Amino acid sequence: MKIQNKLLAALALVSVSAAALPTDWQHAQTFEVAAPGLVKFSLPTDTLSAARPALEDLRLHDADGNELPFFIERPTPAGKTARAAKTFSTALNASTTVITLETGLAQPLDAVALDSPAASFIKSVRVEASNDGQSWQTVADRQPVFREQWGASQLRIAIPAAAWRWLRLTVDDKRTLPVPFTGAKVFAATAEPAPFEWHPATIIERVENPGETRLTLNLGAANLDIAAVRIETADPLFTRAVTLAAPVIAEDSVREQNIGSGCIYRVAVEGRAAAENLSVPLEARVRSRELIVTIRNQDSPPLAVTGVRVERRPVNLVFAPRAAGTYRLLTGNRRCAAPRYDLATLGGDLKRVPATPLKVSALANNPDFRAPEALAGVELAGAALDVKDWKFRKAVKISSAGAQQVELDLDVLAHADAGFADLRVLRGSNQVPFIVQRTSITRTLALTATPTNDAKHPQLSRWVIKLPQAGLPLTRLSCETRTALFQRDVTLWEELTDERGDKYRRNLGGTSWTQTPERKGRGFALALDTRLQSDTLFLETENGDNPPIELEKFSVTYPATRVLFKAQPGEPLFLYYGNPHVAPPRYDLSLVAGQLFTADKSVATLAAPEHLKKTSWAEGRKPGQGGVLFWGILAVVVAVLLVVIARLLPKPPPPT
Repeated sequence: MKIQNKLLAALALVSVSAAALPTDWQHAQTFEVAAPGLVKFSLPTDTLSAARPALEDLRLHDADGNELPFFIERPTPAGKTARAAKTFSTALNASTTVITLETGLAQPLDAVALDSPAASFIKSVRVEASNDGQSWQTVADRQPVFREQWGASQLRIAIPAAAWRWLRLTVDDKRTLPVPFTGAKVFAATAEPAPFEWHPATIIERVENPGETRLTLNLGAANLDIAAVRIETADPLFTRAVTLAAPVIAEDSVREQNIGSGCIYRVAVEGRAAAENLSVPLEARVRSRELIVTIRNQDSPPLAVTGVRVERRPVNLVFAPRAAGTYRLLTGNRRCAAPRYDLATLGGDLKRVPATPLKVSALANNPDFRAPEALAGVELAGAALDVKDWKFRKAVKISSAGAQQVELDLDVLAHADAGFADLRVLRGSNQVPFIVQRTSITRTLALTATPTNDAKHPQLSRWVIKLPQAGLPLTRLSCETRTALFQRDVTLWEELTDERGDKYRRNLGGTSWTQTPERKGRGFALALDTRLQSDTLFLETENGDNPPIELEKFSVTYPATRVLFKAQPGEPLFLYYGNPHVAPPRYDLSLVAGQLFTADKSVATLAAPEHLKKTSWAEGRKPGQGGVLFWGILAVVVAVLLVVIARLLPKPPPPT
């Protein structure tokens, strides 16, 4: 009661003028307060989504239009104290490894984590605790610890929060060989966990890339403080590394920025049911409505993901109404400054105020506000552009008005600049502002490879792989084998021709490939980190004195790239590309990027390419062919030299 009285007095002293008119705010929500006093409630997600990320435009008004001061509280988990064990010793027995450690912590602890250099293992651990080193109490039993060769690991064991001076960990080695453990950390328990609410997420896109599953989640709102992401699956046994990414605007495009990672698993250890962890910790504010979840499958089949849920930290608003009645929350002002109410010093006391259950109305347009059209900051008609230097264009087909999303096809990827500096979207002669979205989605192309073994080199196996286009930005070549046992050094290259007309190899990559009957996967993949110049690849390997290997199911992958813009149906739109000498466009992304990306987008499509400009001889020469100009010039030079030499030679004497 004393705390509330103190806070009420402080809030009453704050004087706020009503200079900022409600008509400057786009959205309004109402709620009822039953009695005067201190009120604390969790802001709805649609309020957070409609407001600016740091709530700079959030305002609170009473029924008379007076602005009221408030305080925003964001509960966050207290940082855990992690400390290396004071002492650490191991003893190797016939079927167990016993680890004894002195915690060095006086306060309660709730977890212990082991360190090990071993690359791959799974073990069951029993944890005992003691304060005198003599009498021991079991606090956790048959807990799994593991590490996979491809990075997923779980070496932390949770225990009931209590103060212990000593811990003894017994690692079960009956079924597998012992592994070395080189140290341990202990974690102090937090006094009070931070609250969270379960928040639904919808899977709006699922893409199976080679070795990974990519899920795009619609969170239903932006600016959410996400504590963790939980993957729902019924698969019985698995371990997977998971990466979380959010779309961000950077360098005039939309990129996916990794913001969290973790390991999910469901493993079985001897003598108990499967232990599991399906949550990936995050503790970050996601400004976008979308969240990208990438599950690394490696050679295992994809998980049967049935759903995704997120743990959301609430955002609380605290204020002191002077009377019962109707109050309004206002959001949606991109130009106002953040309010300053001089209440920051009360933050520690406000956290102890209990929350009040309030029903806030759904987000609605402020009746006194003239709502702008969607994406009003994006101008449909930009600056004029002379397209005489562009070689190609494609008609863009749209089905509805508003924000659009079109994925670049192979023809555009092959002929456009590698950094997409030459892309333009035009309506008539005017540009349409756009942003480029580089995604982590990969597209796969199935290819046909023709064996072309050289009779002069019978120990060499070579496959010729024909691509649909030259100059593609490929990232990976994959194939499979029917041969059960071999070890080969594999090389990938393309054949080009220099200005003299001499052919040469351009190496694209190589690696060692080992296949054994025990290895389940028969696939092979080679990463490509450079843009191709030709439309033909050569894959070869030396067989030595061994029989040739058999390869099949060739494919390549490339990253999916999208262009986002705003348009109206019925107006002809064209995507221009193929100008290697132009600088990238510069649009006002403060108006374009944020609005375009957060808006609901329609999927547009590209028509067949149109050739606009005749390609010069030098530009039209295919990679891997050339040298005619060089030899032609050389022939002219030789002819001129012969004429000069002939004139310099002494003339024969006239006949007598």
